[in-house]
Amino acid sequence: MYSIDIYDKSGKKVSKFDLNASIFCDEIINEQLIHEYYLLQMWNARKNIAQVKGRWEVHWSWRKLYKQKWTWNARVWDKNSPIRRWWGSAFWPRWDRNYTKGMTKKARKLALNGLITLKAKANEIIGLKSFDISKPKTKDAQQILKNIWIDNKKVLLVLDQKNENIIKSFRNLEKIKYLLVNYLNPYDIMHYDRIVILEPALNKLNKA
Repeated sequence: MYSIDIYDKSGKKVSKFDLNASIFCDEIINEQLIHEYYLLQMWNARKNIAQVKGRWEVHWSWRKLYKQKWTWNARVWDKNSPIRRWWGSAFWPRWDRNYTKGMTKKARKLALNGLITLKAKANEIIGLKSFDISKPKTKDAQQILKNIWIDNKKVLLVLDQKNENIIKSFRNLEKIKYLLVNYLNPYDIMHYDRIVILEPALNKLNKA
């Protein structure tokens, strides 16, 4: 069973949070599945904007350039041929190509739980006692990160629900991204050094 240290906003360790052993354990870690989920996210976010004209779209004469035989040249047809300069491409990228991938909900869930388990195993998840900020203040947010010794790290802040004061306080900090617990995904989990999760969000995560 893996546990996460819970700190208050002053940087004092107040408790430990035990992750659900049936959801987060070594047995469910499947690196191939995690890789597939990561690829799915990257491919589905891809904007397919490349568009090249094919042989049938370039505007050249369709006339046969010279007769078929007795010229001692290679046999050619029209100027649209992909082997000629300013041709239409033979195997061209098209804007309507579909790059999206699919994956079952169960497989995505298993991959995400395995990735969170790896992060917990590496002690890269920090719990934060639920707190409130009376008004948006970036300086207060920076001080909280300093108190738990991660002010120089890339940090993913995971909330249980939207809190405008917390969001506005953290969003101007460099290397910080906030996310609701329901929107956890492989890309964000893998690309941040530390994941700071509010205690109510941990409770939600443990039941998922």
